[in-house]
Amino acid sequence: MTYDPTPLLQPDRGQAARTIHIVTKDAFETWRAAQPPRVRAALDAARVEAKLGASAILPGGEAEHWSVLLCVAKTPLGTWDLAKLAETLPDGSYRLDGAQAGAALLGWALAQHAFTRYKQPDRTPGRVLLTTEPARIPETLALARATAQVRDLVNTAAADLGPAELEAEAAALAEAHGAQLTVTKGAALASGYPMIHAVGQAAAHGREPRLIELEWGNPAHPRLAVIGKGVCFDSGGLDIKPSAGMRLMKKDMGGAAHALALAGLIMGAHLPVRLHLLIPAVENAIAGNAFRPGDVLATRKGLTVENTNTDAEGRLILGDALTRAGETSPELILDFATLTGAARVALGPDLPATFANDDALAEALLAAGTASEDPLWRMPLWDGYDDMLASDIANLLNAPDGGFAGAVTAALFLRRFVPEGAQWAHLDTFAWRPSARPGRPKGGEALGLRAVWAMLKDRYTAA
Repeated sequence: MTYDPTPLLQPDRGQAARTIHIVTKDAFETWRAAQPPRVRAALDAARVEAKLGASAILPGGEAEHWSVLLCVAKTPLGTWDLAKLAETLPDGSYRLDGAQAGAALLGWALAQHAFTRYKQPDRTPGRVLLTTEPARIPETLALARATAQVRDLVNTAAADLGPAELEAEAAALAEAHGAQLTVTKGAALASGYPMIHAVGQAAAHGREPRLIELEWGNPAHPRLAVIGKGVCFDSGGLDIKPSAGMRLMKKDMGGAAHALALAGLIMGAHLPVRLHLLIPAVENAIAGNAFRPGDVLATRKGLTVENTNTDAEGRLILGDALTRAGETSPELILDFATLTGAARVALGPDLPATFANDDALAEALLAAGTASEDPLWRMPLWDGYDDMLASDIANLLNAPDGGFAGAVTAALFLRRFVPEGAQWAHLDTFAWRPSARPGRPKGGEALGLRAVWAMLKDRYTAA
């Protein structure tokens, strides 16, 4: 499932290529008036107007090839401005006239990615963009690969992607970057990470729960923990989901996909951190030994948790992983999780609900999201709702009755397992695009990945 966009972005060394004329909406009429009659006639025939995204094939003269018009809102170009052309133009090489590609290099590359595990693509990528910004190519390619990795993992059917396959993804990553991989399962998981074990204990043979850990980097560098929720399929457990709610639950490991992709970016760029990647990987299945509503669960931290809903399992496995992360005294902990439907009701599919226990960290994340066109939205860790987690028989419960502030109370539950002194951010991301847009097909999606990566680069490479 490795996507290689390398051939699609090449330095412009004067090779033969067709021109894409970049014209802003405000300058369209002036540009049109300056074109030869044959071009104006073609624009009129195609009814091309000065509006965002308008494009047309423009005829050439006797000694020149046809070219392309693209009308944009402004320059520099945005990430997705070239994506539609990258999906629809004939194969060949292209260069821009009127603007540098900038962030749009990523959209060009991702527009030609497709998930191909279960059916052959209609065509292979063959549209090459020549750029006068060759220094941007390596970073763009890395982001394109990381985004494609998230999309492909989330799109993969649960029958082909269980805890063992997530372990294999982490093992391949460790081998590629010389990292150390540790996997805890079986009796050691039951005693050391009881919530992870409880959630995953009903899964079939070969799909047993596990905690996957990867360590990389100089131990003298600042410690960074990255955690991803790895529920490879969520039936809801004994509090079973309706069929409509279960339909997309192959994507409930989207947090793990984000964490794996981010770890790859960190190691590939040799960021000066001591990375600790943690993926609690389970299948929330139904069997005679499934954990039950009303069970009181032990935790690695020593707290007891009254399980009021087996479909609120993601926060349980993350709680044990957060405790483990804290044992190595990281300065920063980041977790990704497809955690609550409440976050989607509040913010829709595009905006990851972002919680942070530090205002400076939250501001850095939001600024990075805006700059990278990967927006986040901060949500409150509202102390006034903390008593919703109170249990009559245990230290806390996992899912309050009533459904109020569901994303907030889930984040407050996680906060109980965050170590004192560590900065922590939690991204409740959807990891899915319900409808296609240029460069962003329907299906698995990386939402929040580029924002977090931009924040980490700024934090750990600043002079």
